[in-house]
Amino acid sequence: MTSAALAAPAMGLLGYRRFKQLRNARLMRIDTPNGIDEQGFVRIGGIDQWISIRGEDLGNPVMLEIHGGPGATNSAYGPRTREWERHFTIVRWDMRGTGKTLGRGGADGQGELSFDRLYRDALEVTRHVRARLGVDQVVLVANSFGSVFGLRLARRHPELYSAYVGTDQNILGVGEDSARQALLARLRAAGRHRDVALVERMSPDRTAWTAEQYGAYAKLVVTSDPLTYDTMKTVVVRSLWFSPLHSLRDLRDAFKGMSLSERIVPEVAGFDDRADGTRFELPFFIFQGEGDVFTTPELAKRFLDDVQAPVKDFALIRDAGHFASFRHPERFLELMLTKVRPQLTGRRPAAAR
Repeated sequence: MTSAALAAPAMGLLGYRRFKQLRNARLMRIDTPNGIDEQGFVRIGGIDQWISIRGEDLGNPVMLEIHGGPGATNSAYGPRTREWERHFTIVRWDMRGTGKTLGRGGADGQGELSFDRLYRDALEVTRHVRARLGVDQVVLVANSFGSVFGLRLARRHPELYSAYVGTDQNILGVGEDSARQALLARLRAAGRHRDVALVERMSPDRTAWTAEQYGAYAKLVVTSDPLTYDTMKTVVVRSLWFSPLHSLRDLRDAFKGMSLSERIVPEVAGFDDRADGTRFELPFFIFQGEGDVFTTPELAKRFLDDVQAPVKDFALIRDAGHFASFRHPERFLELMLTKVRPQLTGRRPAAAR
């Protein structure tokens, strides 16, 4: 077989990728008179970090996302969430050790990779966005591992945020082992005895886990649950592959970031969200995938039942597990418009400076 024949399938795949990227780029164009479309690097915490600000009307509320992982950029989901930008100005940020921020400085140029450092970065990003857009507050939307930051930001700094929305909401607590037990049940039912033995060797006390054990656990959760596995293929990987913002080098950095950032996870194993407090001085919402096996809706709902807030609400997103807001962006937007947006009345932002 000639080298040309071997290259043909790859060229076809890359050609189709380019076609989809161009189509997504057209979809993402913002040409409204009061719109904004900015992507670039901002000096945050002593290093250049990538921030995107997009929306069709600067008079809309500002939504700041805190992505999960750690290391799992949200920057590829723009085409899937394009409709959100008609109603909100969306701010997406690649944390240090993640995506384009990682690509900019390289692994050796990320500085300190710790929970506390990323938390301080999140506050700095919040203040940068408020100054850039001339707003007093932003809606804080945190998903998956980002919600560990989100709860602490919302609890400590209600003056910065007009509402908190957690999705794929993590609820951390010492002694909580229900998700691991559910994973063992799925593995046993599938006859995956070697994987059962691997998980059984992991202590029920997650504070004893290494970063490598957290990584192995996450892979088993994905591969043992059909809905999660399908979402990873059709939503996460597909969004990255067809993103008009991501080159092949950017894709490499996206996956490298998830591996690099795993070291942060053991730091939060001893966190206890109930002990930290369930009183929030801002509207508080959790929108969870009904079938989420990573961050179970039952655990999130029990936490919300204990929350004291001016307004609080909980909703399930059907036919969704983890990454619920990106699997069904139209349903997430409906929840944002019907439950969250009405609580923002009277907080209309000013025009960007």
